[in-house]
Amino acid sequence: MLTNKTIAVVVPAYNEEKQIRRVIETMPDFVDRIIIVNDCSQDKTVDIVAEYINKNDLLPRTGQRIDISPHHENKYNRADKVLKEQQQADIDFFIPSRIINSHEASDRVILINHLKNGGVGAAIARGYKWCRDNNIDCTAVMAGDGQMDPAELASICLPVINEDIDYVKGNRLIHGSARLVIPKTRFFGNSILSILTKISSGYWHVSDTQTGYTAISLNALNAITLHDIYKRYGMPNDMLVKLNIAFCTLKEVKIKPVYNIGEVSKMNVTRVIPKISWLLLKSFFKRLWIKYLFRDFHPLFLLYHFSFILGLCSIPYAIKIISLTFGGAPVSPITMLVFFFLFTGSFQSLLFAMWMDIQDNERLYKS
Repeated sequence: MLTNKTIAVVVPAYNEEKQIRRVIETMPDFVDRIIIVNDCSQDKTVDIVAEYINKNDLLPRTGQRIDISPHHENKYNRADKVLKEQQQADIDFFIPSRIINSHEASDRVILINHLKNGGVGAAIARGYKWCRDNNIDCTAVMAGDGQMDPAELASICLPVINEDIDYVKGNRLIHGSARLVIPKTRFFGNSILSILTKISSGYWHVSDTQTGYTAISLNALNAITLHDIYKRYGMPNDMLVKLNIAFCTLKEVKIKPVYNIGEVSKMNVTRVIPKISWLLLKSFFKRLWIKYLFRDFHPLFLLYHFSFILGLCSIPYAIKIISLTFGGAPVSPITMLVFFFLFTGSFQSLLFAMWMDIQDNERLYKS
């Protein structure tokens, strides 16, 4: 426990036999539960984790929080009861899985085996569900490849516990060694995706969006639909969009970039960036419609869409002007004037919409 709050760490694992032992052994003592979600590993990952579960020297922890809410239905708590029942029953929407522990209520290390490969996002979502269903106060995520320094876990979790922050994420890009340690291809790809995620998520000050070293509050876990989290490498980006729609607060803390400790990357940057970019484009419009139309109407919804409509209308005129210019034919003043007003109106509307978006979401980003 940490300041009398329960702490769990979700560890998504796929073929991590070389690193998973180190991840478990170096986990800080204040961590009450280690939720390892094995995503159909083909190596000895499961055997190594099962060995720890069966060890007598890993004593059970007693930091699990007790649910003291009334279980009988009345006119005041029926809504909470219905929500809790729905959350516990939504297991059918997750990747099929099985918990191997015989003493799930007391074991410190919990092993959840996916029955089919679902991706890193699906593994984290399944771990989140376990922590939500067991009322864990703060749930962190650490990769199974040992790339996250366990000494930094407390700094990730404390803002959730002491400052009521909903979501805390590490930021490697603000560390002085970032350009020296992070591979150049990954640094460039991370920077591009961070810019796109700022626009899509509404957290305009966020960076290093691809880091998986995070912590989330129980309130935030209850505020989002866990089984709808993007199942693969776009999960951190999708998570930020979902949290913003739910009006969750966000804080970043500086962490060290860790590479070349024996981990094997399973991510193909050239394949991942286009997929995540498309995901972010769809998520941007989803955020606009859900957050700024259905939940709480805001003029920026109209300004964004007005900008896009004018921009689309200006495209045929731009094509006509370019084709006439290269063909040596004169361009009609009317054509130039219409294009100018459409393009200028689109650009100005976009700037005003982005400014309103930044101002509205300022309250959700905590420094």
